[in-house]
Amino acid sequence: MAIPWILIVISFVSLGVTYIGRRLIRTSGLPRPWRVVAWTVLILLFVLPIVSVAFIRRNGASSLVLSWVTYVGLGFLSSVFFLLLARDTVWFLARFGRKVLALVARRQTEPDPARRQFLLQSTNLGILGAAALATSYGIYEARKTPGLVSLDIPIPRLPEAFDGFRIVQICDIHAGLTVDRDWVEKVVEEVQKQSGDLIAFVGDMVDGSVPALESTVAPLADLRAPYGKFFTTGNHEYYSGAEQWIKHAAVLGFDVLMNEHRKIEKNGSTIILAGVTDYTAGQFFKDQASDPHKAVEQTANDDVRILMAHQPRSLYQFGDLKIDFTMNGHTHGGQFIPWNLFATIGQPFIKGLHRWNEGLVYVSKGTGYWGPPVRLGARSEVTVFTLKKG
Repeated sequence: MAIPWILIVISFVSLGVTYIGRRLIRTSGLPRPWRVVAWTVLILLFVLPIVSVAFIRRNGASSLVLSWVTYVGLGFLSSVFFLLLARDTVWFLARFGRKVLALVARRQTEPDPARRQFLLQSTNLGILGAAALATSYGIYEARKTPGLVSLDIPIPRLPEAFDGFRIVQICDIHAGLTVDRDWVEKVVEEVQKQSGDLIAFVGDMVDGSVPALESTVAPLADLRAPYGKFFTTGNHEYYSGAEQWIKHAAVLGFDVLMNEHRKIEKNGSTIILAGVTDYTAGQFFKDQASDPHKAVEQTANDDVRILMAHQPRSLYQFGDLKIDFTMNGHTHGGQFIPWNLFATIGQPFIKGLHRWNEGLVYVSKGTGYWGPPVRLGARSEVTVFTLKKG
């Protein structure tokens, strides 16, 4: 399953790189030696992600320097590609419009080659500058301390004892690549400041193996909450050795919920906290296939049920299952333009609070980031939910 997917991605990226080369380098008017240099740099930026993946497969994690060069370059090329595409689309429509007008007016207009070349070179430089600025600002946004999102979650059937109960959600840290131990420590510090009653880590802790990233994620062991800290798997755990990470999450002090639930008791009252494996888990291990119904087995319909599920797509598995509140991640809120266009594929929601059946759903923008260390219009977050009766 993985090889065709990789080939499809490589094919699309190679088409994008070719397009950038033809529209930027080929039309640049640079002397031949400089054009060779420009093509070499472009091809290198295309090859580096493949090298990074191979490095991870061999060593369990990517080199920090290699990851920064690779994914900053990938973010920059993404911006260049879509800015070029936007410009060329506008040019095509304008040219088509002029031809239609000329046809209607029954007159022939000849384009000015010198003016066209000047516009091409000017806009090419503008695109490169805009992409560099967007990438630089996106790195600043991605690397700053995650923002705090606080929400009241009304649940009519909530026991009085849990009115005001605080759940702190984190997800999508993606330790490894460009996310190092210092970043993880920063996240832990922010979570602990919230003094939550319970901590919910909704998947995608890592990108790499346990031996390679054991030290990087070690600060997560310092997370504390009176009613416990819980973890569910994300798709990147399955890319990184899920069985080992499930065991290591327990070593870090997390109660790992694998299509199962726990009863959270307070002052004689109880709510149900359930967790499912990632939506795609069954593709890796059949016995770990995501199953929300199994997760709440032997609980009553009148119990308050709160569910941890990495992907919003898990909602499609609910059927008539009654869940009062679901916590999701995975989408990163789109992370940055134009990747946000692809983050919506197959997902019912990309970010924020929504209603599903009779319950509420929240999709986090993620506490870290993945791939390019860039965020634009989707700041990372630590989320605090306060349960309210009503």
